[in-house]
Amino acid sequence: MYKKMLFVVALIAGGRSAFAQTPASHTMRPFEAGEKVAFVGNSITEQGYYESYVWLYYMLHYPGRRITVYNCGIGGDRAKNILYRLDDDVFAKKPTTICLTFGMNDSGYFEFLSADADATAKARVMESRLFFDTIGQKLKAYTPAKKILITSPLYDETVKNPKNYFPKKSLAMGEISAFQEQAAISNHWGFVDFFHPMTEITLREQKRDSTFTLTGPDRIHPGNAGHFVMAYLFLKTQGLAGKPVADIIIDAVGKKVGKAVNCQLSGLTVVPGEIKVDYLAASLPFPQDSIPRLWGNPQRQTEALDVVPFNEEMNREMLAVRGLASGEYTLTIDNVQIGEWTGDQLSTGINLALVKNTPEYEQAMAVLWLNEERMALESKMRAYYWLHFNFFRDNGLYFSDNGAAMDSLNATAVKNWFVGSKKDNYRAARYAAVRQAWQKEMDVLVNEIYLVNQPRKHTIRIKKVN
Repeated sequence: MYKKMLFVVALIAGGRSAFAQTPASHTMRPFEAGEKVAFVGNSITEQGYYESYVWLYYMLHYPGRRITVYNCGIGGDRAKNILYRLDDDVFAKKPTTICLTFGMNDSGYFEFLSADADATAKARVMESRLFFDTIGQKLKAYTPAKKILITSPLYDETVKNPKNYFPKKSLAMGEISAFQEQAAISNHWGFVDFFHPMTEITLREQKRDSTFTLTGPDRIHPGNAGHFVMAYLFLKTQGLAGKPVADIIIDAVGKKVGKAVNCQLSGLTVVPGEIKVDYLAASLPFPQDSIPRLWGNPQRQTEALDVVPFNEEMNREMLAVRGLASGEYTLTIDNVQIGEWTGDQLSTGINLALVKNTPEYEQAMAVLWLNEERMALESKMRAYYWLHFNFFRDNGLYFSDNGAAMDSLNATAVKNWFVGSKKDNYRAARYAAVRQAWQKEMDVLVNEIYLVNQPRKHTIRIKKVN
């Protein structure tokens, strides 16, 4: 049975060799300054991390290219639900780019355990396409925004896990991803594939460890590592691989700068046993976050770095010094000792983006934590909207936010965990003044991020150890 299941899912991954490859027809331009980007999807988008990692990359790598990213995810959504809230939840934000993803919920769950699973799956795929066709018409009519279609991340059908096993769900998801891709091609929209590359990575890693997953205990929702892989795939499709934080080569023999990419070097002095230079990079390194940030899922963002070459492709702050005598050298930045390396190691080059005690890394960590605070407020807003789109709308209380709405919520919360989990948040969120204050706090945090992330000049000193 396991071999058969593995074969079925391998068929999905097949034809999409190397996740590192992006078809030229799907390569997109990076976001430009001033863009307002709405990520529209289900609970995976509502969790907020993959789009937040994308924004964090831009905050760090392009500190002068300010953009805005909106979380427009609502848990449980299918294409049908997304259609009904496009006007109120997406177009109302006046985005300049709309990134749309769906498929996990559209394909179904327990239906795959029934005797007529194949027929039911076919019907659900057809329903998803029907509603997406209408979405497509609305997207085409909304001319102020570019459009990007994103497949769902994988449903992990092959992980060694007794929970939530729905055989051949992946095949239905593959069919949905196929019509998403075709629509992107037909409309000349952007397209990002999460489904096939994440499936390929999963099958590869499960050959070594059958419990490996990019999702979590439910096979559905990615953990922090899964979200980071999604962000990596998105950024890669935008053509951002190979963009260094900085790339420096100093010629110690010739006493000159051999290379300075994405940075400025000035005041170089070379004396026996010591090199000193002022360094101003245009970007900051991407911090290696090792804290599990999703409830019920122990994954850390750093785990993704074992399965995708993000640091090699998008996080290189390289410092190389050629022509040093053999021996040990200390590296200090702004008179703080960063570490010791040999002359040979410095000649090859060290990636300062992976060194956690540099001032530029500390600066990047401040940006990360400010972004986390912004996300926490945004999640409160999304919980508020979840209730309106998934509960109040069907009960004649759509955006009423009055006492009747609170009473209805209290009565339902006793028997509905999803509604109940958002009750305490709604007690405050139903007041417009509270939501406005949350938005102001988010605006303050983003403004602070774009102050904290600005380039700073540092003095690098490399000195031979006696």
